[in-house]
Amino acid sequence: YQIDVKTKGITMCMSRKGTHADNASIESFHSSLKSETFYLNSINRTTTAIVERTVKEYIYYYNNIRIQTKLNSQSPISYRQLAV
Repeated sequence: YQIDVKTKGITMCMSRKGTHADNASIESFHSSLKSETFYLNSINRTTTAIVERTVKEYIYYYNNIRIQTKLNSQSPISYRQLAV
């Protein structure tokens, strides 16, 4: 598996055993991405191009439009602009 991953140019995450906090932020993002796009729209079969487009659109939405209560009910971009 690791050889196949390397040949495809993918960087694996190899955190230490029992260190779930290492990936908590990205795992939370992936959960939101999947539940708000693929699962919500019942996307079962797709192409690489569709996945790439969906992820790019969701990242834009997540950073610029989607409000987050932990950021005082603002999007991440809006929250950062206020901090400056």
